[in-house]
Amino acid sequence: MNIVERVKKILLEPKKEWEIIARETVNTSDLYKSYVVPLAAIGPVASIIGMSIVGMSMPMAGTFRLPLTNSIGSAFVQYVLSLVGVYVLALIVDFLAPTFSGEKNSSQALKLAAYSYTAGWLAGIFVIIPALSFFSILGLYGLYLIYTGIPILMKAPQEKALGYTVAVVIAAIIIFVIIGWASRLFISYPMPR
Repeated sequence: MNIVERVKKILLEPKKEWEIIARETVNTSDLYKSYVVPLAAIGPVASIIGMSIVGMSMPMAGTFRLPLTNSIGSAFVQYVLSLVGVYVLALIVDFLAPTFSGEKNSSQALKLAAYSYTAGWLAGIFVIIPALSFFSILGLYGLYLIYTGIPILMKAPQEKALGYTVAVVIAAIIIFVIIGWASRLFISYPMPR
């Protein structure tokens, strides 16, 4: 299946698409090359454009643009850590499976982590125009994708899916905060004189 079709189906028909994904056999390398690597690049590329070309409006200071080297450094760190973050989240999903009466399966956990990030990666496009970056909240649809995917991919009973989802989401938030913190280390903001 091509990437555009997979994105449309996972966003518009997640329960049906999770069933298809559960039956697929894909190795880590192929999943990363065909899906994770291109989609994870959306936010970092958009942030380079938004921070260095479009610029950020600052009250009483006008528009501020970061030097291109700063935004590229920040985007690179964000991108690499996002790739690592998918794998770390998959390890956590797999580790938590028995706690919620699910089935340990590292391949299924990786698919759940990778495909549930879809909405967040696509929402990264909004940082092209920093004033619209609040629309990135649409990426929270990924929470629903996790919730619908857990019973199908990790074989957790439906009555435990919510608790499992909450545990995975807490882990994902921690990963997201670390990625955001690390990528912002490369940004220098103007200081008042």
